[in-house]
Amino acid sequence: MPLHKGPDEPESEPDRRLALNPFYGEANPVGGMTDAPPRHRLPDGPLPPMSAYQVVHDELMLDGNSRLNLATFVTTWMEPQAGVLMAECRDKNMIDKDEYPRTAELERRCVAMLAHLWNAPDASAAVGCSTTGSSEACMLAGMALKRRWARRNADRYPGSARPNLVMGINVQVCWEKFCTFWEVEPRLVPMEGDRFHLDPQAAAELCDENTIGVVAVLGSTFDGSYEPVAEICAALDALQERTGLDVPVHVDGASGAMVAPFLDEHLVWDFRLPRVSSINTSGHKYGLVYPGVGWALWRSPAELPEELVFRVNYLGGDMPTFALNFSRPGAQVVAQYYTFLRLGREGYRAVQQTTRDIARGLAERIEAMGDFRLLTRGDQLPVFAFTTAPEVTAFDVFDVSRRLREHGWLVPAYTFPANRQDLSVLRVVCRNGLSADLAELFVEDLNRLLPELRSQPRPFSRDKQAATSFHH
Repeated sequence: MPLHKGPDEPESEPDRRLALNPFYGEANPVGGMTDAPPRHRLPDGPLPPMSAYQVVHDELMLDGNSRLNLATFVTTWMEPQAGVLMAECRDKNMIDKDEYPRTAELERRCVAMLAHLWNAPDASAAVGCSTTGSSEACMLAGMALKRRWARRNADRYPGSARPNLVMGINVQVCWEKFCTFWEVEPRLVPMEGDRFHLDPQAAAELCDENTIGVVAVLGSTFDGSYEPVAEICAALDALQERTGLDVPVHVDGASGAMVAPFLDEHLVWDFRLPRVSSINTSGHKYGLVYPGVGWALWRSPAELPEELVFRVNYLGGDMPTFALNFSRPGAQVVAQYYTFLRLGREGYRAVQQTTRDIARGLAERIEAMGDFRLLTRGDQLPVFAFTTAPEVTAFDVFDVSRRLREHGWLVPAYTFPANRQDLSVLRVVCRNGLSADLAELFVEDLNRLLPELRSQPRPFSRDKQAATSFHH
């Protein structure tokens, strides 16, 4: 399908006058009957602001309710005070650090807080930056890995050597984009049996002198499970002892890097592991900020090649930047600092524990229905995946997803990748804002649907191309 393809047929103009309620015309109620704007070309003249607002507002009512979206990891609720701060900062271009020095200072403080949270050896020496989300952060981390590898292999690259990146097939699609955009060979470890993420030994076996790094995911989007970062590092330590190959690890902590430090303090996955060179997270996921903000951090300046940092004389000041995007609002960074300040460690712990408790309770209630088999239970990320029980033949996960949508719930159904294409699942993401009461309503709706689903002669959703994996 073409990207953002325009309409094939010219729109029918005579009926466009009916698009506006006559009361939308502020000065002349009848004016709206003749002055409704076209949809696929710029209107000839302006509209009153309330008319323009109402036209857009009415169409957006057909979107799903974000609070009932159990597919997305992205934050869908913040306190009103955070919204006020974001409104106050949305006109600030945060890249203009000389013009908006306090916004730049809040970004610097957030990086320092994350470096401390993730146990950097010297939090004051760790380097990092905000991004528009984890996808950009992963691109930056991948670029740093490739440049460090290229330095070490200057005699072979860009001649005969082709860089590669080792990761599980469950990685977020941004890593596939990175490999395509920056001409890196992706080496993907497939799923096997009940292992749905990266196997440490399999990862080590795929590494060679052209490997720029290994990506370990702290919180897979497929099922919410943590990859064993410490075991992956140990396998690479053993590889170095045998072969001399020194392969760094990047931790894609898009979700888990803002969960594990508060709920799984015993788990060693971060800069405490010397082989971990960089970490990213999404502030707009379990960082509890509206989209879009992400963070990329490196253990020390040595892990971020200086030639990737641009120093621009901009608006009278020397401005170091490392980003794919340039202009963007400061609102999300300010909201991240607000949330750090507002919650602190104990506040984050309380929020994430509540979310995990709701996920685990919801998973147990779904399992108790008898029609489903859990793959994960929400005890790592507050996320769990489940499929139909072996004896269920009347319906499949795609039927369940379709019927739940009729009640407003967005629950993705999708098929796992190689070597588990035989497995189709549903996945529920629990976020702050999904209260116990909302979870109860979800269970009630699912229970209400089951008698009809059980009475079907066969599964009806045969079009697996309609599967929605929601890797965001």
